[in-house]
Amino acid sequence: MKIAIRILWYFAFFWVAALCLGTFLQYYDFKNQSHFLEIKQAAVKTGWYLPAFYFHIIASSIILFVGFFQFSKWVYNNRPLHKALGKVYVFGVLFFSAPGAYVMTLFVNRGPWVFTSFLLQNTLWVATTLSAWILIKNGRVDDHVKMMRRSYALAFGAVTLRFYIWMFTVFGNGVGFANNYIIIAFASWVPNLLVVELINYYDRKSFANINLSK
Repeated sequence: MKIAIRILWYFAFFWVAALCLGTFLQYYDFKNQSHFLEIKQAAVKTGWYLPAFYFHIIASSIILFVGFFQFSKWVYNNRPLHKALGKVYVFGVLFFSAPGAYVMTLFVNRGPWVFTSFLLQNTLWVATTLSAWILIKNGRVDDHVKMMRRSYALAFGAVTLRFYIWMFTVFGNGVGFANNYIIIAFASWVPNLLVVELINYYDRKSFANINLSK
């Protein structure tokens, strides 16, 4: 079991690193010449899309890295470091990444179901992140850990979304068909939450002895 968890850990880290590095290499110059932005020219011309896009991708790259290491024993046993990274995560989600995602969702042009998926995912992300912050402020450490798992599962949807797009492109008929993108949109975050709920249900370990609320 431990070997399987370790393999999944490295697998997840590989995709987090690949997404964050790829985002940096593709968009660091702010020249707006990527294929994705080329097909979003109508949205870009509104003046709303581009700031929201950069807010979202830059903050999300930081959040994915920060959130990933928050679950390591070394970090969550290091109270000052865990609190500092936690503030970066919460602030990044609530004030940059999620607001940017809301604006980007308004310009989704793949039908109502895909729009609904992204809107629901982002709203749950805000709700779980805010709830996790309130829980730790009230000293409910175990509930905070469970809620942060849910929050990061939703954040990790950015990784699984790209993974499924890659899978559909390489082994299927791509994402051009509407039904394919509907499947990908929901599959990118719903299974993540289900896995976390299983982890939360079977994990009986208590973190209450680590007082992170002060």
